[in-house]
Amino acid sequence: MSSGEGRLGGGLLVAGTTSDAGKSVVTAGICRWLARKGVKVAPFKGQNMSLNSFVTREGAEIGRAQAMQAAAARVEPTALMNPVLLKPGSDSSSQVVLMGKPVGEMSARGYHAGRQETLLGTVADCLAELRRTHDAVICEGAGSPAEINLRRTDIVNMGIARTARLPVVVVGDIDRGGVFASFFGTTALLSAADQELIAGYLVNKFRGDVTLLEPGLDMLKDLTGRPTLGVLPFTHGLGIDEEDGLRVSLRGAVRESVVAPPYGAELLRVAVVAVPLMSNFTDVDALAAEPGVVVRFVDRAEELADADLVVLPGTRGTVRALRWLRERGLADAISRRAAEGRPVLGICGGFQMLGERIEDDVESKAGTVDGLGLLPVRVRVAVDKTLARPVGEALGERVEGYEIHHGVAELTGGGEPFLDGCRSGSVWGTHWHGSLESDGFRRAFLRRVAADAGRSFIPAPDTSFGALREEQLDRLGDLIEEHADTAALMRLIEDGVPPGLPFIPPGMP
Repeated sequence: MSSGEGRLGGGLLVAGTTSDAGKSVVTAGICRWLARKGVKVAPFKGQNMSLNSFVTREGAEIGRAQAMQAAAARVEPTALMNPVLLKPGSDSSSQVVLMGKPVGEMSARGYHAGRQETLLGTVADCLAELRRTHDAVICEGAGSPAEINLRRTDIVNMGIARTARLPVVVVGDIDRGGVFASFFGTTALLSAADQELIAGYLVNKFRGDVTLLEPGLDMLKDLTGRPTLGVLPFTHGLGIDEEDGLRVSLRGAVRESVVAPPYGAELLRVAVVAVPLMSNFTDVDALAAEPGVVVRFVDRAEELADADLVVLPGTRGTVRALRWLRERGLADAISRRAAEGRPVLGICGGFQMLGERIEDDVESKAGTVDGLGLLPVRVRVAVDKTLARPVGEALGERVEGYEIHHGVAELTGGGEPFLDGCRSGSVWGTHWHGSLESDGFRRAFLRRVAADAGRSFIPAPDTSFGALREEQLDRLGDLIEEHADTAALMRLIEDGVPPGLPFIPPGMP
């Protein structure tokens, strides 16, 4: 399989009956399956709405899910893979990131009233460029293709599928119930021209005996003329990077993962404060991967009492999050911890909140706001966003990370340097996301945290976060290889849309 000189490579769009149906998992799984077969494959999502983002080596901001899918495809992530990223700042507005750079804040009404439609050309050009340089491109849709109120301005589902003539596979989450109605209704709500591209279905998160499901799959094919191309079993602990920080389940374990027994005598408990508009909550995944480390998301002051480490994560609304901390008594609880010498880590917006003050005439337009006063830092929110992939050293270990922030931090003296931030007593702060994925640094940091917390916790000497991530991506590839009709998927990728797919009434004009 080769794209050849001047010829476009194959393609496929993975759509879903709903948000969270499993599109990201399936897209990553197909990418890993193809990469293992020696196919040069790339992921693509024309438009992504997410507070969970990543910085590519060329300094472009894209959705973290597309970076994860690039890792599944064993290629370097680029802005071409996610040309439009929307970062919510409220229930009705988002920052628009185009080709990896912010271009302004826009209301949902304003975006869908005109701006989105004008971006279809950019999205189509990026997809075409990826197809020129790869054997195959696996595209991920967003939400549902049957959001008929948004179809006219769609650039991520049937809009890009129609433009690029991509076959579409629709994923449905059977664990939610109603999957047959969802498949049929999704198809029947599409126009005739859109329905021509719907090539089949994939059932996700099935529990039980698949033979009990087969009569329904046969009836669905009779009703729609389209096959079900696989039934993927419900699988715990896949640990993929999610898109939407607003959906993190408070008081729940990270990624449904099972905590391995501690290497030393005691567990280490980490409480992540689930601030409003939380971003890049995947920063704590590397902690959750450590044997004996228990990670929880919390939103109440009393839930900090038994934590050995409290993490203040990033947020798209730093001043809003500060107000929220104070209203809920969390600010006082964190300050008491610091006074007692108990560890606190602030990352990006969390780091800024730990400082003395924030001057914000850009994001919240609140002017000068007092921070928690736990680090000798003053922050000014700038118009320009910092996007970087820094490399440095801390606690005697090499550290890699990435930066995504408008806040410019000025160290006022009195603290010990820590990456780009500082440490004062048991309080640490940095703008660097992803630093805890550096294995040596993470172990050194956890040893310091355990000592300050008075815990007999010892980090395991051989935990490799990169290796664990590769194992998870291989599990996604296994899901596709073992439970999907890979021959049928390959035909769609190579040959395109099957001819003669029937129209299902009523359809849309």
